[in-house]
Amino acid sequence: MAFLKEFKDFAMRGNVMDMAVGVIIGAAFGKIVTSLVSDLLMPLIGALVGGINFTDWKWTIIQEYTSPLTDKLMPAVTLNYGNFLQVLFDFIIVAFCIFLLIKGINKLSSVKKKEEAKPVPAPEPPAPSKEEVLLTEIRDLLKEKK
Repeated sequence: MAFLKEFKDFAMRGNVMDMAVGVIIGAAFGKIVTSLVSDLLMPLIGALVGGINFTDWKWTIIQEYTSPLTDKLMPAVTLNYGNFLQVLFDFIIVAFCIFLLIKGINKLSSVKKKEEAKPVPAPEPPAPSKEEVLLTEIRDLLKEKK
């Protein structure tokens, strides 16, 4: 039972909860970027370069064939480098967005640190009382007589 309590304490810490929220938001953000690239950007890029669909780009290693043992049609063996290019493009966009996010967070935290680092002016000493002024004048007069 101590193990379960220790695990519960670990799981309920703020950092773990923040990380869980970050992973969930990151997964949703990844889906948005994937849709942006595959549904909006790649068709536009394909149209600009002559109507090419990048996901159709592949290199066929073995053509489809009929298996001599089972008389079934076996699918072709291909290297789908067009799909790889699209996923690579997804990654570059996500990495760039994360870069901008981290850069913004760092800028905000550095501004906050600068505000915290401003020196607090020391309070001015209180003005001397009438008695202190009078005693100071008496002291100065006694010094002059010597």
